[in-house]
Amino acid sequence: MNNLTERERKIIDILSEEGKIGVTAISERLKVSKVTVRSDFANLVEKGVIYKTHGGAIPAMHPDILERQRDMTDVKRAIAKEAASMVEDGDTVMIVAGTTTAMIGNFLLGKRDIRIVTNSTLLLPYARMNPSLNLTIVGGEFRPQAEAMVGPETIRQLDEFHVKKAFIGTEGFSYKGGLTTQLVESSETIRKMVERTEQTILVADSGKYNKIGFVKILPLERMDLIITDNGLDKEVINKLNEKGLNLRLV
Repeated sequence: MNNLTERERKIIDILSEEGKIGVTAISERLKVSKVTVRSDFANLVEKGVIYKTHGGAIPAMHPDILERQRDMTDVKRAIAKEAASMVEDGDTVMIVAGTTTAMIGNFLLGKRDIRIVTNSTLLLPYARMNPSLNLTIVGGEFRPQAEAMVGPETIRQLDEFHVKKAFIGTEGFSYKGGLTTQLVESSETIRKMVERTEQTILVADSGKYNKIGFVKILPLERMDLIITDNGLDKEVINKLNEKGLNLRLV
């Protein structure tokens, strides 16, 4: 989603709403020629965002992923860029599945000999573009709504690795509630990654602060660094600093 044109983004928005739509309907809604729409479809197929059907197209990803990718895109990119700046040549890292965490791969171009262990299938396009990334995607049960591998096999395979840094995300965080998510499987994956790393970095936009999910993952104090944006209230920032939490605002 990061390298799409404005018109391509509009096509994805329409597809995510409709599920499936034809060339003619897209042409009428965007007021462009059918030739232009077919060209856009071809580009989107090449980018792995859609699948072509007879006379139309369908999204290549679950609507939940498309919706999350559209939310606070610029902020997420800034957070991911800052996270990527922490990765040094020769580093070993874990990256948990998520729309913000996956963007880290976009900013690793130019880094050398980076080994990444992840349960995220969203990182695959970046590995294709950057031959310096050595990407290991652990096995498990695929969850299309999260573009993630989860379950006992995922946990077992993660236990075989040890890395310098782990970049994790969350559906909600606060000092009182810690890190939370809606899925038990996601919480288990994150806990295992934290066990297998020397440094844990939370990447989460300020819109997730004070959101409380169904499952508690970890206390906020377990994070070595929190990368977020300056949309956090000053009172919240002061409170977190007073509690000794290491914040980096973008």
